Amino acid sequence: MIEEDFIALEFERRTTEQSVREADAFYQTMRKRRSVRDFSSDPVPMQAIHNALLTAGSAPSGANKQPWHFTVVTDPSMKREIRLAAEAEEREFYQRRAPDAWLADLAPLGTDDQKPFLEEAPCLIGIFLKKFNATEEGNKSKNYYTSESVGIATGMLISALHIAGFATLTHTPSPMKFLNQIMKRPNDERAFLLLVVGYPAEGAKVPNIRKLPLDVTSSFFCADSPCD
Repeated sequence: MIEEDFIALEFERRTTEQSVREADAFYQTMRKRRSVRDFSSDPVPMQAIHNALLTAGSAPSGANKQPWHFTVVTDPSMKREIRLAAEAEEREFYQRRAPDAWLADLAPLGTDDQKPFLEEAPCLIGIFLKKFNATEEGNKSKNYYTSESVGIATGMLISALHIAGFATLTHTPSPMKFLNQIMKRPNDERAFLLLVVGYPAEGAKVPNIRKLPLDVTSSFFCADSPCD
């Protein structure tokens, strides 16, 4: 490794008060994020989608391989095709494949095999995981920690879209191979998630759920006790 392979880090250090204030402000914004299933058909500005995707693309990844591809769909006929294929898989899930315990866990959320939001929402983003990248010579280069990398990028994308003022829904029909065909992605990529993006429909409602408290989800081992 030679010195020219590195550049100066751009980093602005905050005061303790700034760090606490900004972390709390971000939390107060993100705690209002909910998975929405009732969407308005109003279009979303594509430049905002572009910027959110740039944010996702800035995510860390194994060996900086960036093993993701995002496919944006606003075309009504393609959204219709995606809905029909997704509902076919969902019918199999709800009627045959899903264990009773899983269906019981889903019951409070009110989900079923009907997915009208796939047509009603103005924008769908297919997120694909790439096990390999193509080299300039046309060969395959192995990617590392692909699920972790794509998962981090997806989380950053959802956060960026929420901050931009959009509602989202993570949709994972299983299997999702139909997305490769409809979205024209190669077979060696794996459909990771289908993200539904738009504005909530007027009067949209969401399940009355609660998030686990910090003392349940997190543990702390601090030099000073208690951890303040």
